[in-house]
Amino acid sequence: MLAYAVQRIIVSILIIILAVTALFVMIQFVPGDPANVMLGPRATPELKEALRERLHLNDAFIVQVYYFFSGLMQGDLGVDLTSNRPVLGILIEQAPFTASLVASTLLVTLLGIPIGTYAAVHRDGFFDKASGVVSVSLIAVPPIVIGLYLILFFSVSLQLLPAIGAGEGFWEILLHLVLPTLAIGLTWIGYVSRLVRASMIEVLGQNHVKTARAFGIPNQRILRAYVLRVALPATITVLGVSIGFILSSAVIVEIVFSRPGIGKLMYDAVISRNYPVVMGTVLASTVFIVTATTISDLLNVMLDPRTKDEN
Repeated sequence: MLAYAVQRIIVSILIIILAVTALFVMIQFVPGDPANVMLGPRATPELKEALRERLHLNDAFIVQVYYFFSGLMQGDLGVDLTSNRPVLGILIEQAPFTASLVASTLLVTLLGIPIGTYAAVHRDGFFDKASGVVSVSLIAVPPIVIGLYLILFFSVSLQLLPAIGAGEGFWEILLHLVLPTLAIGLTWIGYVSRLVRASMIEVLGQNHVKTARAFGIPNQRILRAYVLRVALPATITVLGVSIGFILSSAVIVEIVFSRPGIGKLMYDAVISRNYPVVMGTVLASTVFIVTATTISDLLNVMLDPRTKDEN
């Protein structure tokens, strides 16, 4: 287990390095002069040249990569070109907003496990059919559409929940999280419930479950010890992978709900061609996603050691 964990950590570090390098390559092919876009057409040639030197834009690609990674090893992600503040400090300020949104979305997504379990145990019943229709419907609707309808219903019509900002104070923060969380999480509840249902139906038909029932083991114990333990690894893998989709959805949701966060920061940085902030937000997102998938893989191995040979 320890050797497998070390192997996954090394692979994760290599993925992060490759992702950042790939972003450098893509930035090189972006049309236009970054200095001209950042400073505007009225900037003097001297100012533009100074910015190019500051960002090492006049250097070769490999030299730019070297400067970035050397700064990264020292905890230096560069300086925001708009506010002249360290990018790392800005990321530390914005990360809690996105982290709270992702965490609350994952908690809501976990509701799909009992829903899928109950649907599998009561297969072809009313609850199974109704949850299937609702789940598929939610999967088909983009988070931005769900978010807009939630705003219209709960904020505009009923005036029950706030639609803009992140709030101050514990209760206000929770209230401001409700609609953005539901906008992303409802889709994943449907997806996870369908996945858990399919996995459990497959496991319920296996011989070891039939044998356990033949020996008179209570049904609740069979579900906990013999069914969920085998069916959950696939769900945990999906939850780990879903982090990336949740972060990508957070970009849209944070814009729709005017929330601060990494997604909104990344969007603004791309629009203004603020390359240091773009690199910082992409790096933070990549680290977050890779860490989540690594943890999900390790949890899978703990639940079912056979999955170690499949990864």
